[in-house]
Amino acid sequence: MISNNMQKLINDQYHRELFSAHMYFSICSYYLDKDLDGFANFFRVQAEEELMHALKQFDYLHQVDGKITYQAIDAPPTDFESIMDTFNQTLEHERYITRHIHAIVKAALEDGDFATHNFFQWFVQEQVEEEALMRTLIAKLKLIGNNKSALYLLNEELMQRKPEEATA
Repeated sequence: MISNNMQKLINDQYHRELFSAHMYFSICSYYLDKDLDGFANFFRVQAEEELMHALKQFDYLHQVDGKITYQAIDAPPTDFESIMDTFNQTLEHERYITRHIHAIVKAALEDGDFATHNFFQWFVQEQVEEEALMRTLIAKLKLIGNNKSALYLLNEELMQRKPEEATA
């Protein structure tokens, strides 16, 4: 049986993942309003992946005889200054999520909860990939600057992104 402390930490993270999905759907909407369908697709896929993360945590908590307790989820931002702003906010948000994932892993070790420690290793690696992806896209946006042709090409590249298969 999972400890009350670990159950609370996972519940809190579950709600962070749901907020992340809402945030990325909000950014998707921002891009749909700008007719940047590739950027919208990218953030829709991001949102779907966050929902998958929440479901993984939901299922895990029930597997270890825990329970999901529902909390309010804050509304995400809906106004953005620019394309760069959405990616900067996303990178900062992913760093925030990373800090919380690391805190769960640390707490699991301190509690001697090796199952939860093992389960969250997938999320540790996922966060490495998420942050690297955002840094790469920010670097591309900096290179693009005000070049509309290059922005068009990046939009086309982002349109090709598909959801990843659920693993681990």
